[in-house]
Amino acid sequence: MIREPLVANQFGSDRLFRWRSHEVNRLEAFSDAVFAFALTLLVVALEVPRTYQQLIDAVRGFPAFAACFALLYMLWYHHYTYFRRYGLVDRFVVVWNAVLVFLVLFFVYPLKFLFSLLFGVWMINFGWIDPETSPEFVARVREGAHGWDPRQLMLIYSGGYLAVSVVFLLLYRHAWKLRDALELDALERHLTVDSLYAHWVDIGVALLSLGLAWFGGVEQSLWAGVAYALLGPAHGVLGKWRARTRPTRA
Repeated sequence: MIREPLVANQFGSDRLFRWRSHEVNRLEAFSDAVFAFALTLLVVALEVPRTYQQLIDAVRGFPAFAACFALLYMLWYHHYTYFRRYGLVDRFVVVWNAVLVFLVLFFVYPLKFLFSLLFGVWMINFGWIDPETSPEFVARVREGAHGWDPRQLMLIYSGGYLAVSVVFLLLYRHAWKLRDALELDALERHLTVDSLYAHWVDIGVALLSLGLAWFGGVEQSLWAGVAYALLGPAHGVLGKWRARTRPTRA
């Protein structure tokens, strides 16, 4: 299992936050299997190229696969860090971890479809793909885009992003409630609150995107996607603001 050698080599360790779990529990092992299965679903969805042109078309699908992989890896890393920092495996964590892995499995195909369609449409519209030299790729994109509703796509994506952010918020809130039992020092408590604020930012952006897609209709669906560009600046401002009051460990 991939998590065991990472833990043994202190992957992701932070001098600011002490680890309370140095072994991989069964809940993490199960979660790793789910994440691995989700990545497998992304791969098996790709057909094996039978011609050179199909190989080139498969390579053109790399950006969509990379985007899905990056999102899944980000979720896995947040999951890994949470268990290393707090080492909680009580009923609350078991239940909400189950919700998290369910969401990962449920949204893996919509996520792949969304990014494949968006990247494909962009490549064609910006002239990066020639319909004459890549007719199968263009036909596949146009077939996928036939009758598509960008508003519904953004509602699905933002709904999934919101749900995952809420789950992580609840997990960190649970850790905050147990701060005394976990013997979190002043710095670790500050960093835990940082994580709570960070997930509130994610929730706020997801709600903004949902609002734009729901009330703005198809015309505002583009802005529903652009709303996620606010994540970088928002987290940057949050980080600088919180760093001003960060305590030091004696």
